Amino acid sequence: MPQTSAVDRTHRLVSTPAGRTHLVEQGAGPLVLLLHGFPESWYAWRHQLPALAAAGYRAVAVDVRGYGRSSRPPEADAYRMLELVEDNAAVVEALGERSAVLVGHDWGAAIAAASALVRPETFRAVGLLSVPYTPPGGQKPSEVFARMGGDEEFYVSYFQEPGRAEAEIEPDVRGWLAGFYAALSADAPPGADPHFVARGGRLRDRFPAGRLPGWMSEADLDVYAAEFERTGLTGALNRYRNMDRDWQDLADFSGAPVTQPSLFIGGGLDASTTWLADAIEAFPATLPGLRASHILDGCGHFVQQERPADTNRLLTEWLAGLPS
Repeated sequence: MPQTSAVDRTHRLVSTPAGRTHLVEQGAGPLVLLLHGFPESWYAWRHQLPALAAAGYRAVAVDVRGYGRSSRPPEADAYRMLELVEDNAAVVEALGERSAVLVGHDWGAAIAAASALVRPETFRAVGLLSVPYTPPGGQKPSEVFARMGGDEEFYVSYFQEPGRAEAEIEPDVRGWLAGFYAALSADAPPGADPHFVARGGRLRDRFPAGRLPGWMSEADLDVYAAEFERTGLTGALNRYRNMDRDWQDLADFSGAPVTQPSLFIGGGLDASTTWLADAIEAFPATLPGLRASHILDGCGHFVQQERPADTNRLLTEWLAGLPS
């Protein structure tokens, strides 16, 4: 099997409805589009790009609209799900391809699933990391999140007011990111749970102080921090500010399954996996094309960075079994 390295990566800007989308490409073969989550960038896939390239795929990691070197439209509603779906379709076209496999982590998983629903002719298979698929529909998201906190505030609700979370994060981007990554990782100390905010408090009040997760180096943190120090966090946070709009936009897909061949990989210590256990149990109905579902014991939220070897093996095994 050929060996590849960072020097084989190609950075490109392509035209999309966002304006421009920055992507990092490695390898040749069937196209696999990699979508990161919050608060990340294309760099979240640094371990997967060479592994997928070596396995015979054209691996392309994007900076999602609002992140990194991709465009950051000023309007909050420019970050609704349907806009992101069209960005993905435009990337495929710009790369000269007719279809692609989508693999997403965190918000990227939700964007990948929505893309498969809305543009099934373009996205032939979908891999979901950390966040299980839940079909559109149900109750209005803002109403659900408002009830979740009890005496405290659920983090999604905390993110809603423009400027509020930015005021917490942007004076110390590097320190905030370090604490957030550490709090959601498998080696987080007890009590490090940033999903709820005390009334009048801050999200970072429950971050572990002065430590990085075991999977992240200072150099890795530098990459993320440099991008967010340059761009700010508003583009990233605007994704959360469109959940009610998405609920309306995707009403025609209420309850719809994703029928393409699919894969799920979650972390056994990730709140996304435990809170959404019912969604995982519903996969036979909601993901009828599911080929495999894996829960990695002792793994937190950032599965492809915490457990790159396992993630690479599971992804390449799944991809090898897809129809050409």
